[in-house]
Amino acid sequence: MEKIEDERGFFARSWCQKEFLEHGLDPQVVQCNVSFNKVRGTLRGMHYQLPPFAEPKLIRCTKGSIYDVIIDLRPDSPTFLRWLGIELSEENRRMLYVPKLFAHGFQTLEDNTEVFYQMSEFYSPGHSKGVRWNDPLFNITWPPARRIISVRDQHYPDATEDQFRLAPPGLGSKC
Repeated sequence: MEKIEDERGFFARSWCQKEFLEHGLDPQVVQCNVSFNKVRGTLRGMHYQLPPFAEPKLIRCTKGSIYDVIIDLRPDSPTFLRWLGIELSEENRRMLYVPKLFAHGFQTLEDNTEVFYQMSEFYSPGHSKGVRWNDPLFNITWPPARRIISVRDQHYPDATEDQFRLAPPGLGSKC
């Protein structure tokens, strides 16, 4: 966000359809979600949805801080199977745009952390997938912590390149 500051504080635009379109990003928002996490070390992810419900999303940490991670699962992308991690916090006010067909997850760095999501698609249980946070295919470096992870997120099977390369139509590299 670009802040306009004065003695009262600041004003900033957090989302603009026109700016998203100018950058070739999907500006559609159909729902907003909040994830509240009581304990430092809570790890959620790595989640994504398959077409036709593949979803770009915009992530912001509104309270506390997180280490936010995305993995590119688009087989024709130059960054296929690479991950990116960034700290989002109420202090730095950064946001992360997550394109379609990127797995997304985060680990809280503080107690009582809240994360705000703007989603471009509705949740579809039949299209919801995930990869394990510590899968050797991706080799993500997470901050050290005593982690709290759901049973589902702990037990995704090992991923293979072929499961994404042989994916259904629509797994292209457009945002």
